[in-house]
Amino acid sequence: MSIDHTTDTTSTQITEDQMTTEQITEPSNVRELRAGTTPVDAAAAELRDVERQDQHPDAVDNTDNTDNDADDDGDAGEPAEVTLVDQPGGDSVSWIRRLQEAKREPILPAYLRSWEEATATARWVAGHYVHAAGYHALRSPLYGLRLAVRAPRGALLLAAATGRWVTDAEGRQLRREAVKVNDTAAYMRLSAQRDARVRFRALVLALCLAVGVPALILLPGAVASWVTWACTALALALLGRLGTPADKPVVSPAVVASRFSKLTSDAVTQALASLGISAINQALKADARAIGFVHPIHPEGPGWRAEIDLPGGATAEDVIKNRAKLASALGRPLGSVWPEGRADISPARLVLWVGYEDMSQAKQPAWPLRKGEAIDLFDPQPFGTDVRGNWVSFVLMFVSGVIGAVPRMGKTFALRELLLIAALDPRTELHAYDLKGTGDFSPLQPVSHRYRAGDEDDDIVYALTALRELQKELRRRAKVIRELPRELCPDSQLTTELASKKSLGLHPIVVGADEVQIWFEHKEHGAEIEEIVTDLVKRGPATGIVTLLATQRPDSKSIPTQISDNAILRYCLKVAGQVPNDMVLGTSSYQNGERATQFNFKRDKGVGLLKGVVDETTTVRTVKLNGPDSEALVARARAHRLAAGRITGYAAGLDATVDDTTTAANTLLQDLLTVFGDTDKRWSESLVDALAEVKPDQYGPWGELANGSAKATQLSAALKPFGISTKQVWGTDPATGKGANRMGVERVHIAAALTERDKKSKRA
Repeated sequence: MSIDHTTDTTSTQITEDQMTTEQITEPSNVRELRAGTTPVDAAAAELRDVERQDQHPDAVDNTDNTDNDADDDGDAGEPAEVTLVDQPGGDSVSWIRRLQEAKREPILPAYLRSWEEATATARWVAGHYVHAAGYHALRSPLYGLRLAVRAPRGALLLAAATGRWVTDAEGRQLRREAVKVNDTAAYMRLSAQRDARVRFRALVLALCLAVGVPALILLPGAVASWVTWACTALALALLGRLGTPADKPVVSPAVVASRFSKLTSDAVTQALASLGISAINQALKADARAIGFVHPIHPEGPGWRAEIDLPGGATAEDVIKNRAKLASALGRPLGSVWPEGRADISPARLVLWVGYEDMSQAKQPAWPLRKGEAIDLFDPQPFGTDVRGNWVSFVLMFVSGVIGAVPRMGKTFALRELLLIAALDPRTELHAYDLKGTGDFSPLQPVSHRYRAGDEDDDIVYALTALRELQKELRRRAKVIRELPRELCPDSQLTTELASKKSLGLHPIVVGADEVQIWFEHKEHGAEIEEIVTDLVKRGPATGIVTLLATQRPDSKSIPTQISDNAILRYCLKVAGQVPNDMVLGTSSYQNGERATQFNFKRDKGVGLLKGVVDETTTVRTVKLNGPDSEALVARARAHRLAAGRITGYAAGLDATVDDTTTAANTLLQDLLTVFGDTDKRWSESLVDALAEVKPDQYGPWGELANGSAKATQLSAALKPFGISTKQVWGTDPATGKGANRMGVERVHIAAALTERDKKSKRA
């Protein structure tokens, strides 16, 4: 079917004398309808407008187009062309386009989208019903006793109900009303009806008694005893159930239901209206349905989820800032109400999650790393759980971190957890500094390359010496990465494969310092420490050096601005005000609704805001690990390191101290010459065994290594700073008496290195 587009235009043209401003500015189809054209003519004109727009898309003219020359000549001018803002058929979007733009809902529910979620849900359901079954099984004798005690009352109630039924007590009120109104006819009908009912019901009762009483007398002797007891128990149970008061149930509840009711749209709307947000209140006055719900409110994890479109002018941030008021309006604990924004969709999109219970009181799922299996720091590792009980994981590599909180909120434990995670990667070189001096990091000693507890001057100098070494190591690593072949390191970025190559020395280094303000405020060394730490924070992550700092007093003196501004991982537990909040989470965080001041001192220990390493600032509850838990985890981490030959520094008895010439690091060469004896070369593993026997306090951990290969690797790492490399040497196995080539050292190289070191010491 086609439409002739050559329709006579004379009917759609008007003369200049007839043209008015109103007609000029009206669309052509409106002018035609005013002129009395038919609907067909209007449709044709509409199509012409569309074609004209397609041919001249830029021809938009909403001004007065009256031609002055036309006025002079007296010729009729063409009517002004007006482009429709709302194109005809604009609402008629094709069904394909609607399907393409529609968001598909997931086929599987949330608890079936992953094996972990499905198994966790199945375990929870199974555990729930197993608990209920065990609870009721244990109390079944009590339930039987309750039924037996209440059976007499049930028998009386049954007799009374039977009497009322036989005597037609339910019709008594009608007969009384008939007497009151003096309705003789109605009364006679009701009386006759009552007499008939009583005769019939009395006959039924008599038959039941005539059959039932003899049966009760004769039944025990006619059937097995268990049948008699079963019938008796059933009768007592029925009578006991009948005699049970409504407020005293027979069965005790195995699970106490939450006192919170289901989250409803009305409750959410009323709560949002009570926040005092003008854009919401004005919209609700104009339209009671101004607040839209994207999906039905549904359970999600241990709570309810509502996805809401706020009215125009209102944002999710407005609601987040008023979280306490929202919780009050909903009648829920503050720790169970968590509004979040979906800025990727719209600033007005709000996701409201309301938990069944307070986050701090909810049971936390088992930490996946509690078994102590070896991990890879280049992969995301679970740090804590969010408000829904889901694990929040992130990559610890390539970041520097700041942790802040008032005392006793879990700041130190959060830092220790991060160090424990790092310890589970056998390649990680761990530096742990407990400047508070209470020994919170003492479980980490068996795996730490550098360890110190305290804030005395020698502790500060020890840390400064180690930091100087790290700064030199940073420069060395940068050079190594820069000079690596492109095919091995195409993006000049450290990878897990490069970190595993011992020859490159690019293994992860994680530095953790608690109460770091003591470093920066030290009168003599504070400035130098600040300079080095700033360098490590800025350039260290790219070379595999991770610096994690914690303080109970987050300000510009405790954590210098250059350090806090370059921190990526930010974790803020309870703080007292806006300034410390923004020092940890970043400038304007408090103004944007990221407020760690909301946490309760008693209730929210170990709960804080995590930022930088997650997509959105997230409330995270850390894992509760006490001293014995940490020690057990470190024991497994040390076992991994022993197997890999990665016990170094403090953990290996080779700690670096200042002005101390008796440490293992300084006496190693002399000790090796001692155990060499008269031999020219020895296997590395036999040298390690000899060192452990001569000086067990210093070299005992080396002797505990799993095998000869691990011992050889350990000695090789210890000799590397002196420029000595191990190589294959011939020796005899004392156990078998057979000769073999194994990794070892020549005595002449040890003597030469010792002589060179002594010369340097004298020159110094």
